[in-house]
Amino acid sequence: MPQRAASATTRSGQEAPESPGRLVAQRGLFRGPDPVCPDSLYATVVAGAADRERDRLIVRPYSEVSTDTYFGRFPASYWQRWTVVGEVTVELVLTGTARVSLVASDEEGGTRVVAARDIGDAAGETVRLTAKLDKFLDGGFLWLDVTTEAGELLVERLDWTVEAPERFVPTSVVICTFNRADDCVRTLGSLAADNGALSVLDAVYVVDQGTDTVESRTNFPDLEKGLGGRLRYLRQPNLGGAGGFGRGMYEVVRSGESNVLLMDDDVLCEPEIAVRLSAFANRTSRPTLVGGQMLRLLHPTKLVAGAEYADFNQLIPGKVVANALDDVDLLDEALDEDGEPTGLPNRGDRRVDADYNAWWSCLIPNTIIRELGLPIPLFFQWDDVEYGYRARTRGYATVTLPGAGLWHADFDWKDGDQWGQYFALRNAMIVATLYSPFPPKQVARVFTSRVARALLAMQYGLAATLIKAAEDFLVGPDVLADGGQAAAAGIRAIRAQYPDTVAHPVGSLPELGLEYVPMVQADIAPKNPRVALAKQLVRLARGRTNFGVGAVPARDSAWWHVSRFDRVVVTDAAQDSVRIRERDKDTAIELGKRAVVLARRLLADSARVAADYRAAIPAATSTENWERLYGPR
Repeated sequence: MPQRAASATTRSGQEAPESPGRLVAQRGLFRGPDPVCPDSLYATVVAGAADRERDRLIVRPYSEVSTDTYFGRFPASYWQRWTVVGEVTVELVLTGTARVSLVASDEEGGTRVVAARDIGDAAGETVRLTAKLDKFLDGGFLWLDVTTEAGELLVERLDWTVEAPERFVPTSVVICTFNRADDCVRTLGSLAADNGALSVLDAVYVVDQGTDTVESRTNFPDLEKGLGGRLRYLRQPNLGGAGGFGRGMYEVVRSGESNVLLMDDDVLCEPEIAVRLSAFANRTSRPTLVGGQMLRLLHPTKLVAGAEYADFNQLIPGKVVANALDDVDLLDEALDEDGEPTGLPNRGDRRVDADYNAWWSCLIPNTIIRELGLPIPLFFQWDDVEYGYRARTRGYATVTLPGAGLWHADFDWKDGDQWGQYFALRNAMIVATLYSPFPPKQVARVFTSRVARALLAMQYGLAATLIKAAEDFLVGPDVLADGGQAAAAGIRAIRAQYPDTVAHPVGSLPELGLEYVPMVQADIAPKNPRVALAKQLVRLARGRTNFGVGAVPARDSAWWHVSRFDRVVVTDAAQDSVRIRERDKDTAIELGKRAVVLARRLLADSARVAADYRAAIPAATSTENWERLYGPR
């Protein structure tokens, strides 16, 4: 690993080298950690040909290669805005002949050459180009263009370096896992195979809450060896993501000073993320949460969001900040406001500010954890949102750093009718009480709308799930006492009572009396969903539907289409099974009545319950409370 500032001796016995004054902010990589990672996200062959390896590049004669790519760009705007760094130097070890240009963009995507060098017959020569970080406040990146003529150029190393801090704070990775042992092993393997990432890591915690354990895999001893004494493997009861990540935070803060990088278990890890988040966090002007971005695992050139916030009025997390990249293909051409091609790539040159960062990858400084405490015991869903907004109330920003990314399982390939919807709604209400005005009328309106749509779509199990979530929210903070274990078991038992929650193999349809089911695709969505919902409720109350039996693809499974059937076979979003929904007027009436009663209770009791949650959170997030939940260690 290139030079960096000295740190205290880590608990793995690793002593960081004495600092020569430079810190590697990011490495120039030319290929991903796995063959499914598209090369064009790292470097683009603009003309001619090039041979690439992970950290080595040969640019053939009469060719041009650019690092104007997702992983190749240096996020100059974010470094100028949030750090104390005044300039960045790109260092290359070169052999051959070429022109190397350091190029910058502005917030509108316009480009300019900052510095350039003509390299002639170099033999392992170290070349440095420097740019001041003084013209990027509203946006802009830096990257390299390499152009050859008759000769070729070998790039053996490319690093972006900045002035090192007096003392480098290392990072501890925390992976929370539940019965995804193979996924977790792959992530550990990717970290173990990358010496550059390992050089910034103090420890790697695996908090295993499952029954199919990571330590049961045959290569587990090899991973321990490959991680060089950094692996800390912990077993505990299943306390969800909040409990797993919280345990890692607890252990790191209790025994050291390293920062904490939280990481999901169902990711394809780009180890470079540890280098970039660690460097940025070590140079911010004050402690800052530094988040990584999510690329879609099934569609690896697509970025989910440039930066996110939570819409507390609608109880929806993961909303995309204005002017941020929003579920775009990074290799496609960007469009303007009218949907016309701009001739520019999807890069997101404008700087945008996040409210929080999801915990698929998010670095939290040790000092912030010591001040704020541990997560709320929400089990899972909204724990990352809550912590980000809690930090904001104390004056700590969250920066979602472009180019620091990994691949996470696609959300829209997970069906929305799952037991996790209980925690999604209950926890949304809890977090909204803490960081928004939480108007009871609005909360009741959102709740009744969701239940009504579920009932129209014959998702009776989902409606029961939402009702139970609201009921438990109104219980108050006592519902958090066991960390969510009883709630997780209870909601599964409730959902098991409703046939529409069962996923069936498509081949089993004849056994269920559905030998042939005609496909019925959806029409155009209603222009006014509220009016359409009211009209459809009236039609169904009169016993009127459009179709008897039909099949509906996942993309057409909106309530306004599914509600037109008496019985419908709906493809699961995961594309591996189907759900069978059948109209049940008595069940719909019973659940509807419960929802009306709950809406009235939300109007009457929300203010009191909100005050109870606000009062209880300090104790709920305390070390003592979590030690009680963890049990004997």
